[in-house]
Amino acid sequence: MAKSKTLFFCQSCGYESPKWIGKCPSCLSWNSFVEEVVSKNETDKNAWRQDSKSKVSKPKALNEIESTGEIRISTPDQELNRVLGGGIVPGSLILIGGEPGIGKSTLMLQLGLSLQKAKILYVSGEESEQQIKMRAERLSTKPKGGYENFYMLAETSTKNIFQAIESLEPNLIIIDSIQTLHSHMLESAAGSIGQVRQCAGELMKFAKETNTPVFLVGHITKDGMLAGPKVLEHMVDTVLQFEGDRHLAYRILRTTKNRFGSTSEIGIYEMLGTGLREVSNPSEILISQKDGQVSGATIGATIEGNRPLLIEIQSLVSPASYGTPQRTPTGFDQKRLNMLLAVLEKRCGFRMGTQDVFVNMAGGIYVEDPAIDLALCISVISSMEEISVSDKTCFAAEVGLGGELRAVNRIDQRISEAEKLGFEQIYISKYSKKSLDLTKTKITVKSFGKLTEVFQDLFK
Repeated sequence: MAKSKTLFFCQSCGYESPKWIGKCPSCLSWNSFVEEVVSKNETDKNAWRQDSKSKVSKPKALNEIESTGEIRISTPDQELNRVLGGGIVPGSLILIGGEPGIGKSTLMLQLGLSLQKAKILYVSGEESEQQIKMRAERLSTKPKGGYENFYMLAETSTKNIFQAIESLEPNLIIIDSIQTLHSHMLESAAGSIGQVRQCAGELMKFAKETNTPVFLVGHITKDGMLAGPKVLEHMVDTVLQFEGDRHLAYRILRTTKNRFGSTSEIGIYEMLGTGLREVSNPSEILISQKDGQVSGATIGATIEGNRPLLIEIQSLVSPASYGTPQRTPTGFDQKRLNMLLAVLEKRCGFRMGTQDVFVNMAGGIYVEDPAIDLALCISVISSMEEISVSDKTCFAAEVGLGGELRAVNRIDQRISEAEKLGFEQIYISKYSKKSLDLTKTKITVKSFGKLTEVFQDLFK
């Protein structure tokens, strides 16, 4: 037998080198090369079938290519449809990652069981068939026709998986997980850089040639990044991140890459004993229930993708016990918090340099929308002065360095959402009011140009 060949692969980007080098010339990361054994048969390395005939592609003029309308497979899960951009695109390769125990397998199993008219193949390299059956029976919604269109395969070899696919011809495939698969084209262990890249390449070739959508469940590292080479994220069409504390009930499905839609959409789920429940009204979890009015709590109107959200900002301001005051935000950027506190001190005259400030976004969501600035400033001063703000009031404006209120985009959607949820008044920038038609709105819209004017009207 011929000697097996060893190559060195970068763990970050998948760059290939015949010898070990300290710094990757592709992604410039240090000490990222690992040695892997590869087979000598390189001819069929990209073939997902051993018996498939090689096709020679010829260049075409753009005018010769037929344009087809965008066809999507709509699922009963409206949150997943929103995150994917309207549904599953045939032939797409979708990667979903998240912490262990967050609910990735449960989400994929619910998706497979909900598509009753389609033939689904669920490939598991981590759990047995009995474990999958137990989880399926625990879910609340059982298909009317039973599980006749849902097929289970406990296998890790891509050769055996593709043989099962050829005989079954499923409409959708779920792989749980990509790190457990191994290809006979490589001699390295499953989960290594080469194996993950090779198996993903074979599945991508299969998805594009057969127009069959494929879902890949992926592991993540301790840093929260998807495990495997970075090239894995470049190969797939869509990357979904399933986030949330597994000790809490709510989960957020976020898009980090999407070739067929927006990357700013989120889907919100609640983890129950019977599976994941879609949260159609996210404001119910982002606005906490409390008895009476408390200081330091305000409501801000933000936008996530195409969805307006009303979120509660909680602040706690107390005198600093030590020389340097603490600035501790949860769900908000610390540098922006420092900037807003500097504006409050310089432009509004509040002594923030001697106060500890703690800020929390209720519901465990991370907010980057600058429209939350005004609500955060009001929340901080409310806690500092021990003056409560009405829970029927919300805010939507960006705060500039000069203490001015700046206009934010899609203010009409924010006002409409606040009115729908029963709020009585909303504070916005006077520069946002120019393009608004307030004749049909019942909510009171108050517009100001400076932060100090809001304080005078609110705390008078």
